[in-house]
Amino acid sequence: MSQLRRTALLLIAALFVGSVSGSAQSIPGRSSQNPISGSVPSGKATPEVLSLTLSDAIDRALRQNLGVLFGDDSVLSARGESWQERSRLLPNLSARMAETAAQVDLAAQGFEKLAGHFPGGGGFPLVIGPFGYFDLRAYLSQSLFDADALHSQRAAQKNLTAERFSYQDVRELVALVVGATYIETLSASARVDTAEAQVQTAQALYDQASDLRRTGVSAGIDVLRAQVQLQTRQQQLIAARNALAKQNLVLARAIGLPLGQAFQLADTLPYEPPAASGVEDLLARALASRADFQSAQAHVDSAEEQRRAAAAEHLPALTANADYGVIGPTPGQTHGTFTAAAALRVPIFAGNKAHGDALVAQAEFDRNRQQLDDLRAQIEQDVRTATLDLQAASEQVAVARSNVDLAQQTLAQSRDRFSAGVTDNIEVVQAQEDVARANESYISSLHDFNLARMQLARATGTAEKDIRQYGRGR
Repeated sequence: MSQLRRTALLLIAALFVGSVSGSAQSIPGRSSQNPISGSVPSGKATPEVLSLTLSDAIDRALRQNLGVLFGDDSVLSARGESWQERSRLLPNLSARMAETAAQVDLAAQGFEKLAGHFPGGGGFPLVIGPFGYFDLRAYLSQSLFDADALHSQRAAQKNLTAERFSYQDVRELVALVVGATYIETLSASARVDTAEAQVQTAQALYDQASDLRRTGVSAGIDVLRAQVQLQTRQQQLIAARNALAKQNLVLARAIGLPLGQAFQLADTLPYEPPAASGVEDLLARALASRADFQSAQAHVDSAEEQRRAAAAEHLPALTANADYGVIGPTPGQTHGTFTAAAALRVPIFAGNKAHGDALVAQAEFDRNRQQLDDLRAQIEQDVRTATLDLQAASEQVAVARSNVDLAQQTLAQSRDRFSAGVTDNIEVVQAQEDVARANESYISSLHDFNLARMQLARATGTAEKDIRQYGRGR
């Protein structure tokens, strides 16, 4: 297995069991599984064999993959938090209707001692009521100036922007994982085809050895050797078919297809020489297109607003309050009343809470800015690494394809020599092994090349758009 292939499998494994940036969080109760490896199956399995293109697989995943669904939920949550912060700046209007009945004991409130000071002396009533009144009133509260609330709302809006970019980044990751899984399934299918061809070749060699044995041209050991080779190829075919069946399950699981649904891959990913592109141009495209980079920038902006909000906690806040309604003994005997007030709240001392909030906000801002700088360097590394891998994989494909042709020619000549009695079938068996190794090398190199193309698309932030076009060589 090539270094690129090992790196790719490690990448996919990390995506499956590691953390995903932004909105894709681990499933509660299933912390070892990453949402991108799961999905919500849609529909029921049908008897028909589904023809599945790469674009269809990505479309299904973007609708049903758990990482995408969680990302959408995170955007919805961030939108709600933005509205929560905005509500502190918007008018607060409410209404109240009350029918009240009361009786008041003035003696309990100390009025008994004052009764003699009123005209009539002891005739002052100490118990009033029962009496009742009706009150229908509307209340309005409006923040006129609150710098803390203003910057907090802006921070929530920036955080919403960051979550939207994180959601787009999850879609990019899903497109990459589905694309990588699709080509892994194509490779597994190619290995089945190769194994079947090897069984057919081994069967032909066994028949040839048996015919030559009957005519006395070859020894019995050649027949036994050919039979062992045939059974070995049959075992490899069984293993290849089983691997393909399991790989189909992995692909179906990632895109939300019922696991009992039979399907076949409609696209192929042939070799196409990569177009020449300068690293600097690719890097500029990546910085402009990568959703994770834009999300990180939005997080920095949000942290900056949070820092300003913390600094504004010691500033005065001005609010206005008003109410208007009707009140009277009965609903038919009412009179309009109102109150209006403006209040200026001036923080004097809150136990240094504003200072503590400012320190926390500053630390968060520094952390987000450092992560942004680190991500910028990581993007450059991703672009340069993907470019190198694509070039190396392209060269490996060319060499592997040449090796397949040479191994086939060697096998044909070995069979001719064996048929002519020039040599035994050890040479033929070795030549067949060389063909098998050459085919496996070609399948692996073609897999690595197409995976490198997808990794470059991911590195430049165009995975969702570009990977769809790779089917059938588009």
